[in-house]
Amino acid sequence: MKMRRWSRIGFSRASVVLGSMAVGMAIVPSWAATPAATPAPAPPPLVTQTPPPVKNLEGPAAKGFAAMASHLLPSVVNISTSGFLKNDEGGGDQDVPQLPPGSPFEQFFKKFMNPKGQAPATPQRSAALGSGFIIDPSGLVVTNNHVIADADQITVILQDNTHVPAKLVGHDKATDLALLKFKPPHKLTAVSFGNSDAVRTGDWVMAVGNPYGLGGSVTAGIISARSRAINDDGPYDDFLQTDAPINKGNSGGPLFDLKGRVIGINSAIFSPSEGGSVGIGFAIPANLAKHVVEQFKAYGRVKRGWIGVRLQTVNPSVARAMGLPDNVAAPGTGTLVGALDSGAPAARAGIRQGDIVLRVGGQSVKDIRGLQRLVDDATVGDKINLDIWRDGKLATVSVPVIERDNQSSEVDADQQATLAPQTATVGGLVLSEPTPALTQKYQVPDTVPNVVVSVAKGSLAASQDLKPGDVVLEADQDRLKGPQDLTERSDAARKAGRKSIVLLVSRAGALHYVLLDIAAKEKQAS
Repeated sequence: MKMRRWSRIGFSRASVVLGSMAVGMAIVPSWAATPAATPAPAPPPLVTQTPPPVKNLEGPAAKGFAAMASHLLPSVVNISTSGFLKNDEGGGDQDVPQLPPGSPFEQFFKKFMNPKGQAPATPQRSAALGSGFIIDPSGLVVTNNHVIADADQITVILQDNTHVPAKLVGHDKATDLALLKFKPPHKLTAVSFGNSDAVRTGDWVMAVGNPYGLGGSVTAGIISARSRAINDDGPYDDFLQTDAPINKGNSGGPLFDLKGRVIGINSAIFSPSEGGSVGIGFAIPANLAKHVVEQFKAYGRVKRGWIGVRLQTVNPSVARAMGLPDNVAAPGTGTLVGALDSGAPAARAGIRQGDIVLRVGGQSVKDIRGLQRLVDDATVGDKINLDIWRDGKLATVSVPVIERDNQSSEVDADQQATLAPQTATVGGLVLSEPTPALTQKYQVPDTVPNVVVSVAKGSLAASQDLKPGDVVLEADQDRLKGPQDLTERSDAARKAGRKSIVLLVSRAGALHYVLLDIAAKEKQAS
C-alpha cells in the first residue's frame, strides 16, 4: 500500500463562510432604537414534561461505543499481503537504442534484450494492507477478495501485533469475499453474523479496520441507505451504505450493529479524492456473506445454482398488460421470463416465456437481481418451487437446480479453443462466438449465441449504451443462434428499405431492447 506523507489540515480565516441565518431575525442598529415602551406582561410559566425513560441498550453497546469497541477489537485483524505484479506479455518497456550496424554495443544489447526488442521483464513485488475479522476460534477470517487478490503470501496481524501466516480457504470475485485460515497462537475472540435484512436506515453502526495501515481503528455512524447497486447493477449488488468513516485499508473489516453483531463487510467507498472518506461507504450485507462463507467452508468455492431463464423487469405497465392484480403482487415486483435456454432445467420443468415469477422457494421476488440471488443460493441438486402468474392464474412449478458451471455446450472447451471464433460486425457492434476466454472475462454462460467484444466510438450502438460483454439474444424478435445471424437479419432489413432493427440485449441477466442503426453498411477492414 502506498502511503502518503502526513500533511496538516487547517483552514484560513478568509475561507470560512458563514451561512446567512434568516429565521425571523432582524438586526437593528443601536442609533435606530425606539424609546422604551411599557413592559410587556410576563409570559406564562413553561410547562415541563418528564421525558420517557430511555431503554438500556442490549449487548456490548450497553455502556456506549467505548465498551463495545473494547469487547470487539480483539476479533478484528489486519491483513498484509504480497505478490508479484503481472507484467504485460513481451516484457518491459525499455526499447532497444538505435545503434549503427556493426557497433561494438550492438551484440551487447542483442544479448540482454528479448527478440521483440525489449528488456527482459523483472518481476515486481507488490504489497497491500486490509482488514478482516475472526468468525471461528479455530482461526477462520473473513475479508474482501480484492484484499488478497494475486497474493502469494498472506499474513494475519492480531490486535497484540502477533504476525501469523494464513492460507486461502476460498475466494469469490463476484461477491468480493474471501475466507482465510491460520493457526491460532493463543485463544481467539470470534464474532458472529447478524441479520442484515433487519437493519434499518438510520440505525447506528460501528466500523473497525486498518485505515492507511494505522492498525485497529474505530469509527461510528449510521446506515445511510440500503440495497445500493454500485457496479452497473451487478447481480450481487445489495450494499448497505453508511456514513461511518471508511478509508483505504478498511476493506474487509466488519460493520457492527449495537449488539456487536457483524451486519456488513466494508468493501468500497465513493470519494472524489484519492480514497479519502467523504461519508459514503458501502458494506456487503451479512446475509449475503453468510451463504458464501458456508460454501467456502464446505467446498472451497461457491457453487451457484442455475435453471436457465432470461429475465425482464416487470414494471406496472407490464403487470397491467399481463393482468396481474395488485392483490397478488405489489406493482413493480416479480420478474418476467423473456426467454429460456433450450434444454435447461426451467424449460424441461415447464416454465414458459411470458411467465411472471413472483416467489422462489416461498420468498418474494422483488426484481431480477433478487431472483438471480435466490436461484444462486439454492442447493445444487435440489428442486425449488417457482410461484408464477400465467394466463390470469397463479401456478407453481418445481424446477431442479444444477450448478452454473456445469452448463452444457455443443462444442467442448478443448475443441472450442482450437477453432477460430465466428465474428460479425453490424452497426458499430463487433460480436463473437462465446469462447472460454470471453465467457470467463465477461461472466456469461457459454450457451449464449454471441458476446459483444467491441463497440465503435460515435456509432448509434455506443449512444445506446451497448458495451462489451453484452449478449444480443434477438433481432426483430427472431432468436439468434450465432453472430452471423445478426448479419443476415440486418441485411434482410436493409433490403426491405429499413434503417434500423430492434435488438433484445442481455446484460448480467437483465434484458432491454435497443434500436440499432443499419442504414450504412460497415466498411470492410483492410
